[in-house]
Amino acid sequence: MSDIRGPAPHTEAPSPSPAHSPAHSSSPSPPPGTGIRPRLLRARNLAVAAAGLVLLALPFYLDRFWLQAGLFAMAAAVGAIGLNLLTGATGQLSMGHAFFLAVGAYGYCALAGDGSTAGGHTLVGLGLPSWLAAILAVALAGAAGGLFSPIAGRLRGAYLGIATLALIFIGQHLLFNATSLTGGFNGRAVEPLSVFGVTFDDSESVIAAVPFQSAEKLWYVALAALLIGALFARGVLRGRPGRAMNALRDHSIAAGVMGVPVARYRAAVFVLSSMYAGLAGVLLALVFQRTVPDYFGMVLSLEYLAMIVIGGLGTVAGAVLGAAFVSLLPQLLTRYSDALPLVSAPGSGGVAPGEASRYLYGAAVVVVVLFVPGGLTGITRMLRARTTPSKERT
Repeated sequence: MSDIRGPAPHTEAPSPSPAHSPAHSSSPSPPPGTGIRPRLLRARNLAVAAAGLVLLALPFYLDRFWLQAGLFAMAAAVGAIGLNLLTGATGQLSMGHAFFLAVGAYGYCALAGDGSTAGGHTLVGLGLPSWLAAILAVALAGAAGGLFSPIAGRLRGAYLGIATLALIFIGQHLLFNATSLTGGFNGRAVEPLSVFGVTFDDSESVIAAVPFQSAEKLWYVALAALLIGALFARGVLRGRPGRAMNALRDHSIAAGVMGVPVARYRAAVFVLSSMYAGLAGVLLALVFQRTVPDYFGMVLSLEYLAMIVIGGLGTVAGAVLGAAFVSLLPQLLTRYSDALPLVSAPGSGGVAPGEASRYLYGAAVVVVVLFVPGGLTGITRMLRARTTPSKERT
């Protein structure tokens, strides 16, 4: 029987027709680097570089109000990035973020203070160099998070939220009663930051014919802290830890089966989030120039939750955008209360700017949850997807 798999007969390959030959193709493929996506990337990089130059130049042109508003927004963004790592990326609800901000703020005051007397109380002060005190205050906030991390490693969802809620009540009790550390109801003054012989206080320094005081000087400190914190968090989210955190958020049991140490990751992210909050507390103390216990309460923790929900859960850009929205809104309403309907100056009998801002970003949270689950960053992604051609998306 002959083999049916015999050699195939030799046939000459047909020559390509002119219509299908590469030389006569009517739509040749563009050379590398000339498509729509590379152009969009170049445009984005140019926009980021231009935004960076604008941020560096703003202290030379803005007055003190706008600079302080920007400082508050940058400090809030640092704390929101930390909370977004915990809640947005890992799925751990925390209601005690304000506690760790207080640890950072008052830790800096105690470490950098000189033990002066205020309000009849002798305040604790170690007199350390202010730059070292800032670093140690961030580490102290991380240590406080480490003490709570065994609980954070074993609880999740509403149970962790209730457990961290206790930190707010404990913190408020300590802030009002540990008068030698906090100064009591009236708070305590903040030692100005000093780095490489430059003191970031209201002493005037003239640069390019522009007088630089504390707001102008601290602008670059806050900008550097935000940049470093954002890049570090972005690296964490895009690396192996970020994938493990997302697995914990989506399905903790499956993550454990795949080999992710669930309790260890939850505890580690809680400590990292506490350190971000401590850094935000140090920045806020330097901007306020005085720490007051009333500020570090339940409302502040709720504001940080609103920041990450409005901006977008699980992203660094969402934390920054949400922090800018929530922190700038009450200041803008206060600034323009005379020209806005239903908003009046504080103490005049109408709706105060602080209350109006809470109504507005509370409504924004409802809108985001119902219609735009991705927050402000989700809106930008949808707009980018609509402007990108289908061939580029595939």
